[in-house]
Amino acid sequence: MNIKDLEVYQISMKIAEDIRDVVITWENFDKFSIGTQIVKSSDSIAANISEEFGRYHYKENKLFCYYARGSLYETKTWLTKAINRKLIGNNKSKEIEEDLYKLT
Repeated sequence: MNIKDLEVYQISMKIAEDIRDVVITWENFDKFSIGTQIVKSSDSIAANISEEFGRYHYKENKLFCYYARGSLYETKTWLTKAINRKLIGNNKSKEIEEDLYKLT
């Protein structure tokens, strides 16, 4: 099995790219404050899934699943902040929220 075959990996990669595409359009202050944080946390979801996939011991595998879950919830928080600050449109925020929900 290849990691690219995992649905959770595919969704997490899509989330990160969707978020980056939005953040790249923001003004400098927002881009370098909240933008940096949400891009890092969303990138971390897929990165931890990848690392988990490469581990062969159950305890290590489980640990990186927990890390990915933590990054998922951090991304949800930053997304909420972006929505509250009107930095992201309704359609795109709903799409990202739906994808995050699929991973929950």
